[in-house]
Amino acid sequence: MGKHDLSLPVTEDERKNRQDQAADWFRSLRDHICDAFEAIENDYAAAHPEAGAPGRFERRPWDRPEGGGGVMSLMHGLVFEKVGVNISTVHGRFSDEFKGQIPGTADNPEFWASGISLVAHMRNPFVPAVHMNTRYLNTGGIGGKRWFGGGADLTPIMPITEDTDDFHSRLKAACDAHDPEYYPQYKAWCDEYFYLPHRSEARGAGGIFYDYLDEGDFEGEFAFTRDVGTAFLEIYPELVRRRMETPFTDADREHQLVRRGRYVEFNLLYDRGTVFGLKTGGNVEAILMSLPPEVRWP
Repeated sequence: MGKHDLSLPVTEDERKNRQDQAADWFRSLRDHICDAFEAIENDYAAAHPEAGAPGRFERRPWDRPEGGGGVMSLMHGLVFEKVGVNISTVHGRFSDEFKGQIPGTADNPEFWASGISLVAHMRNPFVPAVHMNTRYLNTGGIGGKRWFGGGADLTPIMPITEDTDDFHSRLKAACDAHDPEYYPQYKAWCDEYFYLPHRSEARGAGGIFYDYLDEGDFEGEFAFTRDVGTAFLEIYPELVRRRMETPFTDADREHQLVRRGRYVEFNLLYDRGTVFGLKTGGNVEAILMSLPPEVRWP
């Protein structure tokens, strides 16, 4: 089967089984990430009792009238100024305007999509912001297309080479365990994707980005997608703990707020997930969860 032959399973039962496996994994990954982030909040609060109570995720379920829904998990904490870990599983039909833009929908606009999306904006400017998303899509019904996509990328406010190198090293290890061509290909794709043409600059320090992954091996591609999520879970909490006690000044904070503006610009102008969510009638609050709580354009 060719590298971009996005063939669906031939039976409805098998397709449903694969969809259930993916949705269950995204839910499980959400739980592990939320636990890890709350543990960081607990440890910081224990070391700094004067700072107040540790942050806790608030879960907000939502339903999509056209089919499916999701759960927002949002936390405003002592270390995490704002972090959202959202999962969704939605299905329905694309509008005539949008259907031809997604593989497999030119003749049949039906779709099913499940995924996890995470964005963290940190109080300390020396702790990098981060984004992670993985997803599984079926389009066009039986005989249509299916694929995995996603990735993770780091957006340091105060770039620290050690942190960026460790982040990339962990993602590379996840890629290399499946295909040595993945990391250079997906790193380059990430660098190209997370770029602001109107400013001629990258959004951050990159990571990996992949999409339309269907080489005819569902189990292998699903395992790779799980490994991307696990790699993120292993490396990012380590980076947070490494830098969350670093002293910073008012000037550092001002720089952080200005740099966050680049994040807003990218997500509103270019981000595929934002466009997909809005075009498919998703929850607007969940879609715009990625925006920072405070930002400046001086």
